[in-house]
Amino acid sequence: MATSSLTRIAAGGGGMLGCGRTRRCESDLRSGRNLSMRIRAVDDGAAVEPDLSVRVNGLEMPNPFVIGSGPPGTNYTVMKRAFDEGWGAVIAKTVSLDAAKVVNVTPRYARLRTGSNGSAKGQIIGWENIELISDRPLETMLNEFKQLKKEYPDRILIASIMEEYDKAAWQELIERVEETGVDALEINFSCPHGMPERKMGAAVGQDCALLEEVCGWINEKATVPVWAKMTPNITDISQPARIALKSGCEGVAAINTIMSVMGIDLNTLRPEPCVEGYSTPGGYSAKAVHPIALGKVMSIAQMMKSEFSEGDYSLSGIGGVETGGDAAEFILLGSNTVQVCTGVMMHGYGLVKKLCSELKDFMRKHNFSSIEDFRGASLPYFTTHTDLVKRQQEAIKERKAVKKGLQSDRDWTGDGFVKETESMVSN
Repeated sequence: MATSSLTRIAAGGGGMLGCGRTRRCESDLRSGRNLSMRIRAVDDGAAVEPDLSVRVNGLEMPNPFVIGSGPPGTNYTVMKRAFDEGWGAVIAKTVSLDAAKVVNVTPRYARLRTGSNGSAKGQIIGWENIELISDRPLETMLNEFKQLKKEYPDRILIASIMEEYDKAAWQELIERVEETGVDALEINFSCPHGMPERKMGAAVGQDCALLEEVCGWINEKATVPVWAKMTPNITDISQPARIALKSGCEGVAAINTIMSVMGIDLNTLRPEPCVEGYSTPGGYSAKAVHPIALGKVMSIAQMMKSEFSEGDYSLSGIGGVETGGDAAEFILLGSNTVQVCTGVMMHGYGLVKKLCSELKDFMRKHNFSSIEDFRGASLPYFTTHTDLVKRQQEAIKERKAVKKGLQSDRDWTGDGFVKETESMVSN
């Protein structure tokens, strides 16, 4: 937990509230919800329009859709475009103190389509990147953060940061980034490729002891909410998520990309993406990772519900979101917000309008008036395989009992005579 508190209120009576690190005051993952009790409010018989606004760690957003850290948040121009299109928040591309150490290559992307390997046609279902964090000078990015907050004081701008295994470097980076007025920090503990030899990205997120130490450095310095972005390239993602929350982070974001090899060009016999004849494993995203992301988020949400139900903790779901239904699934598992990165790269910044429209359609269908009405509603329906076996055995037993029909003459009724007779006929 940070040692100080910083609160910022946007100018103007109608502005959204952006606040710094706040004491946790209420549970974000509630248990025992009854769907039948979630009836949308009505006014004189007319249904109220679904409200997509969310409040997360004191940050108010017009909708739960967040630009995920990556190319869609690479500079001032594209982040401004995201705000203008209506995204709930923007997470900038990850920055570090010394951008000169970051050298990207081209090509850096590869796509997987339906159909045969290497097909030029078919729907894109998978996307691989070998792109590193921002290669733009930190001072340039900081100036653009300041400009964005000046122009959009009531919108949520989140900086993604990553540093080497060095307390002084982490804390210097946090101080310089916070001076720009950003509303929160997302810590990149999850980039699956790039600079593991410098203990950056997933090299930290996969080592709980290292993660705990680095989170301690970060939360000792930070005065705005901190989200820890988790790597899926680990056996049990709930373990590092638990460490991050225990070490003072207000939120968890999951998942980053999955380590992958996209494929081999069967004509050249070289891997893709091919750089001067060679390649390297990269991060996999897009529609094909959605089920995996849901599984990881479910695991984190169960842990948070069990161990962190008291307090203003948050969960941001990421992975293969292209429709409002995709987003609804993350929210039903307990996510407060939903991040989109590859989806924007494929469909453009205007995608947010489609996402909002489709999410509202889902809410109307089920009579939900707000995101909180259904957040986490599906989580109680996950259990163990042993429990599934028990439940099915009990259900079969009950169905067999019904098939046996009436057990005694005293159970006969005149009104149901034919039906009661049929119930005792052997099949």
